[in-house]
Amino acid sequence: MKHVLTWSPVMVPGETVRYSIEFQGEYERDYANESWIPISECSLIAVTQCNVTEDISATVPYNLRVRANLGARRSEWSTLKVLFNRITTFLTPPVMEVFADGYHLLVELEDLGPAFQFHIFCWRKGQDSQVHKKTVKEISSAVHLDTMEAGAEYCVKAQTYVEAINRSSNFSQTQCVPGPVAGRAAWMMTTLGSFVGFVVGVLALPFLAWKMSQIFQYSCCPVIVLPDSLKVKESPAKLIHHRSEETECSDVAVHVVPSEKLLQLWIQEAL
Repeated sequence: MKHVLTWSPVMVPGETVRYSIEFQGEYERDYANESWIPISECSLIAVTQCNVTEDISATVPYNLRVRANLGARRSEWSTLKVLFNRITTFLTPPVMEVFADGYHLLVELEDLGPAFQFHIFCWRKGQDSQVHKKTVKEISSAVHLDTMEAGAEYCVKAQTYVEAINRSSNFSQTQCVPGPVAGRAAWMMTTLGSFVGFVVGVLALPFLAWKMSQIFQYSCCPVIVLPDSLKVKESPAKLIHHRSEETECSDVAVHVVPSEKLLQLWIQEAL
């Protein structure tokens, strides 16, 4: 959407001819007595072109004119044969590059400035009825379009769009790229699975070793639990002292019985 006015040069041997540009919009033509407004950036310039983008920023018909200056001499004004409206701007398709990065389908687009948007269409080759559309408003890096399947081929085309004039370009030439090779994809998955298994094995090995040692310990040398009746609930010193007292008490209760007395008691119990 950059608009440049160009003209043929006026040739004067040994002299430098300069040029001045003016424009006339719809307001100047209909409401300001057909006045003309000079373009300050393009006054008395030596080149034969002028960027008029900022001066014809409305979507209305504009007229432009240019004249040559050589010292005090000036030529007649040369005007456009047909009024120009930016809505008639011919938009060209974007320059793009489509490529695959692993399983990712990416596209890089030419950055044309903030006025432009891009409509991108992608599909799997052979499935033309399932087209995915993506609109991109800012181009800062490669655009991710889709996740590719192994062995499949994907196609992309794009067009430029300018909201200010509600106009789109033709589509760019379709570009197709193949996805990852199936054999390579299987190899990558196998390698990834092996690596994950190795990592899990390394992390689980210490735990398995500890667990096996516990199993062997309780299998070969089981821990025997004593019954409660055999458990010593008091300290050994206190227990020895307590048993000593019992022994002393038992000794005090012992009586010596003569054999005759013992025989008499036995006869009494028998009768």
